[in-house]
Amino acid sequence: MIATSDIAILEFLLRGGARRKQGTLVTLTGIIGSSPRALGAQMAVATDGSFAGSLSGGCLEAAIVAEALAAHSARCPRLVRFGAGSPFIDIRLPCGGGLDLLFNPAPEPQALEGVIRSLRDRQPAALALSLAAPFAQQAPPGKPAGWKKGAFLRPYRPPLRIVALGEGEDLAALVRLAAAFGTEAIALTPDRLITERLRCEGHEVVLLETNDRRPGLIGDDRTAIVSLFHDREWEEALLPWLLRLPVFYVGAVGSRRRHEMRYKMLRRQMPHEDVAARLRMSVGTIPAARDPSTLALSILAQIVAVDAASAVGERAARDAGDLPNQSIGAH
Repeated sequence: MIATSDIAILEFLLRGGARRKQGTLVTLTGIIGSSPRALGAQMAVATDGSFAGSLSGGCLEAAIVAEALAAHSARCPRLVRFGAGSPFIDIRLPCGGGLDLLFNPAPEPQALEGVIRSLRDRQPAALALSLAAPFAQQAPPGKPAGWKKGAFLRPYRPPLRIVALGEGEDLAALVRLAAAFGTEAIALTPDRLITERLRCEGHEVVLLETNDRRPGLIGDDRTAIVSLFHDREWEEALLPWLLRLPVFYVGAVGSRRRHEMRYKMLRRQMPHEDVAARLRMSVGTIPAARDPSTLALSILAQIVAVDAASAVGERAARDAGDLPNQSIGAH
C-alpha cells in the first residue's frame, strides 16, 4: 500500500506498536494558509515513537512524534499550533502557514473499534475528539470535519473500492495497481488462469462461471466499476446490471466503434434509462494507452480524480470563506 488508510491508522493505534501499548491519536483540526493535508487528517504515534500516517510533507513528523510522546506521558490531551503563530519558534512550515493539531493519548478503544467495524462494513462513521473526557466518542456521520460544541468532529468514509471485470493481463494489472494504491480491489472474471494467479497474490477474485448469474455485489458511493472485457457476450450480459447499481463510476474500455455498438446494445436493453449519463465511454486519462500497466494507471488516475472531486470542492468552498474557519478558537 502506497499510503496509510484510515483503518490502518486506527488499527495501528489500537495495537500500540512494538510495545503493544496504545499510543496517541493526532488530528489536524485547523489550517492557517495552505496545508499538504486536508482538515481531519490523522496520524497515530505509538509509545516507542513509531507512527502511521502523516500530517506534513515530512517537515513536522519528528516534532509531532515528540509532542505525542509528551502528551501520552502526561496522560493529557493538548491542542498545539505548529508554524505561523506557534510558540515553537524553531519550527516553521516552508509554506508559511500554520497547523493546529489535537493530541489525544490513549483514546477510548471502543470508539475506535466501532469506527473500524463501520468502515469494514462499508458504512460511514465519525469520531468526536475532545480535550475533556471522554476523549473519543462515536458520533453520527454525515457532517464535515470541524469543531462542534467543544469537540472536533472527524468523519470517515468507507475505503475506495474498484471492481474490475475482464480477462487477461489488462485485468490483472488494474487489480494489482489498485491494491498497491490502497483501494479495495475486486476482480470479476471467467479467466481461470488469472483467477489462480491473483488469488495466489492475495487479491479478491470472483470467478464468473456463466454470464447469466449475477455475483453478490452491493454498490455504494465509493465503489467504481470498470469493464475491461473484449468479449461482447460477457459485457452484454453484465453491463446493464452494473449500470443499475448505486456506484459513483461505471466505465468500459474500447474503441470508438466498440463504444457505438455498446451504446446501441444498452439502449435496446435499457430504453427508459439515461445510459449516456451513467456510463463513461472515455475511460482513463492517458489517450490510446495500449499496454496493461499504462492502461491500469490511466484508469486508476481517472477514478481517483472523480472520487476526490467532492472533497476538493469542499476544501475550495472553505478556502473561499463559504464554510466556517476551522482554526484554534473556532469552537
